Amino acid sequence: MTLADHMNARVKALAPSDILEFNKEIAGIDGIVKLTLGEPDFFTPEHVKQAGIQAIQDNHSHYTESRGMPSLRKAAAGYLYAKYGLDYDPDTQMVITAGATGGIFSGLTAMINPGDTVILPTPIFPLYIPIAQLSGAKTVFVDTSDDGFILRPDKLEAAIEHSDGPVKALVLNYPTNPTGVTYAREDLEALAQVARKHGFFVLSDEIYAELTYQGTHVSMGTILPEQTVVLGGVSKSHAMTGWRVGIAAGPADVIDQISKVNEFTITSVTTNAQYAAQEALTKGMNDTDSMREAYRKRRDYLVKALPEVGLDVIDPKGAFYIFARLPEGMRDSWSFVYDLARKAKVAVIPGASFGPGGEGYVRISYAASMEDLHTAVERIGDYMRENRS
Repeated sequence: MTLADHMNARVKALAPSDILEFNKEIAGIDGIVKLTLGEPDFFTPEHVKQAGIQAIQDNHSHYTESRGMPSLRKAAAGYLYAKYGLDYDPDTQMVITAGATGGIFSGLTAMINPGDTVILPTPIFPLYIPIAQLSGAKTVFVDTSDDGFILRPDKLEAAIEHSDGPVKALVLNYPTNPTGVTYAREDLEALAQVARKHGFFVLSDEIYAELTYQGTHVSMGTILPEQTVVLGGVSKSHAMTGWRVGIAAGPADVIDQISKVNEFTITSVTTNAQYAAQEALTKGMNDTDSMREAYRKRRDYLVKALPEVGLDVIDPKGAFYIFARLPEGMRDSWSFVYDLARKAKVAVIPGASFGPGGEGYVRISYAASMEDLHTAVERIGDYMRENRS
């Protein structure tokens, strides 16, 4: 027996990310077109980079308040109000986290007692699952694939009724990774009625809010403010994934507890990154516009082109993913993606990685150049003609 045998049993029970393992395995394929990444292919806007550089030059190299610089929280509050009508006190209802991922961790850790239930509508970004389980939560998956990948209130009620242990939180992510589907106001209002009835938290990850292509993004925080923690940040809107600046906002007494976890895990977000984010959220209010238009053109191309080569798609209303349905006889998504990578030199993510309802689909990221997308579609078309029975 080694010291490793005595480590945290919950950590030991977690499997490494199968998506990351897949990426490692196919990385050595010469000439492969990778449509796997969940991050913008744009660079951080120049004025935002310069703000980060200037912060270093000005010797802003010390700790900030654990909740984040007051000026950044004020900027974030102004941005959320201007964009989505969210009204948060930057002093008491907001904390700056290490990306939205940091908000997920701090939020669920602060909310969950061992044995509590967390409800996850699937297919869903897989990271929520191990974070919930690390806190001792029981995870209940609700397959939304028969409902247009939208969680319906009757399905939510059924999950609550059959849960083993008190329901503590519902996780929403929209526009959704991996489907690109988003929620309309009436969808959110119906779910809010169920949440009020049962009194659980809603952790609403809205990191892709600015990448909404039809209509205006509606935040759950405007519908159920007393029970919702909204997660956001600059990673997707301003192509700042590596800067690691997120926002968690919600009721003051809830944010107090989330702030404790944030403080005890990271102390505070990197100082010069906070200055860059402040620039993004004030002088870069419209920086996303050109990126969103480029994504829209790529989305429109794939929505038309993929069915022509044999992959049916749902029309994504946001984010930068296509969730494509595999044809009969090719529904094993893991087998499909490995074979596609080896034979056609195109890498996509298997739908099975995103939980119940994902099998039989693949996630295709269009955070890639139009040239790469054209090449990928051509190769997929050749593969489908040669391999489809």
